[in-house]
Amino acid sequence: MKAVVLMPTYNELDVLEHSVEQLFLAMPETHLTIIDDNSPDGTGELADRLASKNRQISVIHRPAKKGLGLAYVEGFRWAIDRGFTHVVQMDSDGSHRPSDLPELFEMAATHDLVIGSRWVAGGEVKNWPALRMFISRIGNRYAALMLSSKLKDLTAGFRIYSTELLAKLPLSGMRAHGYGFQVEMTLRASEAGAKIVEVPIHFVERESGKSKMTLGIVLEAFLLCTRWGIARLFRR
Repeated sequence: MKAVVLMPTYNELDVLEHSVEQLFLAMPETHLTIIDDNSPDGTGELADRLASKNRQISVIHRPAKKGLGLAYVEGFRWAIDRGFTHVVQMDSDGSHRPSDLPELFEMAATHDLVIGSRWVAGGEVKNWPALRMFISRIGNRYAALMLSSKLKDLTAGFRIYSTELLAKLPLSGMRAHGYGFQVEMTLRASEAGAKIVEVPIHFVERESGKSKMTLGIVLEAFLLCTRWGIARLFRR
């Protein structure tokens, strides 16, 4: 298994270095690719400095902030072109614990998509306000209803894909740019016949910096899930 961790960044100067250090403490043999969307706070320059000290780190510089989905699509193609067998999606703000990776990798040996789930038995979210907890739970239930899915955490961003699966997916046609991208990727993976499993994780809310979650991102995911659900009804 030859895996690379993809970490999209935008204005993560205060947290990126610590997140990278924690990743390599837990997984010293891993490869890391930081995908920076021209952060005005200097995150891209920090990423370059980290890469200059560690040959296992690569950096992709994108010219502008174009959304999480497009950042991951570019990272997926980069990984496929370089012969990686698996791609890990991981936030750069410290909310995804590297200590959960060994269990995710264990399941990746027999599954095409492994989802680090907050909402299955054994999963946990720390330091979220009640409103955000409610929005996440209701959003995931709505997405599961629209997609006729039994998965509990369709919006989860901590994942491992096999590049064999990614090569089968219509990456150029992905419509979601925000967190709805996770739902769309799960939908397309399911349609491609992927073996999918959820593994409980402990999600820890960021201690510094600003969350990228906005009302627009929530609405995008809601509208796209509704559209996908209606389209599935008409295909029956």
